[in-house]
Amino acid sequence: MNKQTIRDIDVAGKRVLLRVDFNVPLDAEQHITDDTRITAALPTIEYLLSKGAAVVLMSHLGRPDGKAVEKLRMAPVARRLSELLHRPVQTATDSVGPEVEAQARALQPGQVLLLENLRFHKEEEKNNQDFARQLAALGDLYVNDAFGTAHRAHASTEGATHYLPGVAGFLMEKEINFLGSALENPQRPFAAIVGGAKVSDKIAVLERLISIADIILIGGGMANTFLKAEGKEIGDSLYEESKVGEAGELLKKAQQRGITLQLPGDVVIADRFAADADHKVVASDKVPAGWRILDIGPATVKSFRAALEPARTIVWNGTLGVAEMPAFAKGTKAVIEILAERTKAGATTIIGGGDSAAAVEQAQAGDQMTHVSTGGGASLEFLEGRTLPGVAALQDKK
Repeated sequence: MNKQTIRDIDVAGKRVLLRVDFNVPLDAEQHITDDTRITAALPTIEYLLSKGAAVVLMSHLGRPDGKAVEKLRMAPVARRLSELLHRPVQTATDSVGPEVEAQARALQPGQVLLLENLRFHKEEEKNNQDFARQLAALGDLYVNDAFGTAHRAHASTEGATHYLPGVAGFLMEKEINFLGSALENPQRPFAAIVGGAKVSDKIAVLERLISIADIILIGGGMANTFLKAEGKEIGDSLYEESKVGEAGELLKKAQQRGITLQLPGDVVIADRFAADADHKVVASDKVPAGWRILDIGPATVKSFRAALEPARTIVWNGTLGVAEMPAFAKGTKAVIEILAERTKAGATTIIGGGDSAAAVEQAQAGDQMTHVSTGGGASLEFLEGRTLPGVAALQDKK
């Protein structure tokens, strides 16, 4: 990574304005059901505190759409963070304003203040410069450790860097190094597993992967569009009619490059989209009318395992079936097992955030992967080769 990090700056006695991604899931009683994103930021927070900084944390939570929403306040996050840090975490009643500024200025080295939900202000997502200036007034230095929001030019991710020098935290550095090395200098063979619902969400990613990968395995709802492009009967399976032509072109490009691109050879089909639907396994070109593809089949799992056997670098983005329904999560679970095996065998396995990361965490297999990204949309745009505004805004290495 060619950006400066917190190792490159002196933070002693400074107030550090730290953008984190504490957008954690909450249940009806406001209990955090998964604190992965909080624990992921701990190394940066603890480092700053150990070096004599006071830390002002800012994050969004949920989608309040520019209004204060009681159930989306940051208090539960502050409680959990306090437990993890073993020290008090102060909370602010807002994210900007004279009272918040006074609270931030009163912080002593080693103290932590968590601002209220940034997205209670519509100015945050609009990257309003006055709002960004007010945020910047809360610190002496700016650090971005929120990879999950780095693909958005918001006031807290890009705007604040116009008023404060900005560097990367450890999580941001780790994300960019893992994803960057996978794309720029992967150990080969380099394999990519691409799933998810829509081809339209992944066309740019597939275009890039076809130019750099050795093996591409495609599953999930998006595989239906590719199967249709091959002229296969897919029954009532959802597919993107407007993308069939592009899917066909991608298949041709892969063939011309001589790379292995595998689609499902067999699939799990259901008579309706429901967890308790009747289901069975059929060949991917033998889906009868009235039935729809909801997962990859056991023969496909076997062929995917064989294809991944020689791989030294594997990137996975997107589930391979309707993973929220147990009957149609078997393909996704099998791929998690395969990746755990490959990691143990010495391969680098990178999970590209979003639903894939959620599936890995649900299977409690995060520690069996080389790297599980905290950013779904950000990792997708990074894989596409796009510039992430939240990264571009940080200071380059000298």
